[in-house]
Amino acid sequence: MILKTENLSKVYKVGDTTITAVDNINMEIKSGSYVSIMGASGSGKSTLLHLLGGLDKPTSGKVFLGDNDISQLNDRLLSKIRCNEIGFVFQKFYLINEMTIRENIIAPVLIAGNKPDEDYIDEICSVLGIEDRLSHMPLQLSGGQQQRVAIARALANNPKIILCDEPTGNLDKQNSKEVVKLLSAINDKYNKTIVVVTHDPYVGESASVLYHMEDGRLGATVGGK
Repeated sequence: MILKTENLSKVYKVGDTTITAVDNINMEIKSGSYVSIMGASGSGKSTLLHLLGGLDKPTSGKVFLGDNDISQLNDRLLSKIRCNEIGFVFQKFYLINEMTIRENIIAPVLIAGNKPDEDYIDEICSVLGIEDRLSHMPLQLSGGQQQRVAIARALANNPKIILCDEPTGNLDKQNSKEVVKLLSAINDKYNKTIVVVTHDPYVGESASVLYHMEDGRLGATVGGK
């Protein structure tokens, strides 16, 4: 088991109103699995993903990455785990426009104080079809190509798990299909655990394990692809 939650909740106070974004969730994600969490806007799925990745702290409950309860770690240790063990892909690509594509991809490796594995970087860029774009700048690429770069960047440190928050949200239908194919290929080729939150049925149903989320609660798993 690579990722597990125990009675995980996140509650926000907005004035006199209490909003329970994540409501007592217990889930287990197996190593090497491809999991999607589907839900409408406001269902709590992105908040859940941020908790799983240590980008946010729970109000109560626990998040285990392997044997580590990351919800209890201090900011320094949590930053180290996020940098080395978790890759993130967001709806917005968050590329640095002043850096080349290659520089964007290897940035997390350098931030972690590591030396890029050039053979591995070349391989993932080839798998993602961006090997001929490495000297380009982000604004010279299409949206679909920029998301491929973002996926390569998430893979650059060879993390255990990839967390994707609406990875096709800014893409047209054709590019969305291509990103889904690439995530499946990465799951198969590198045995990476992938968790995707999405409102798009096509994206959600492409995973091997599918959850539905509503009002902060996670429904039973149903069959994916």
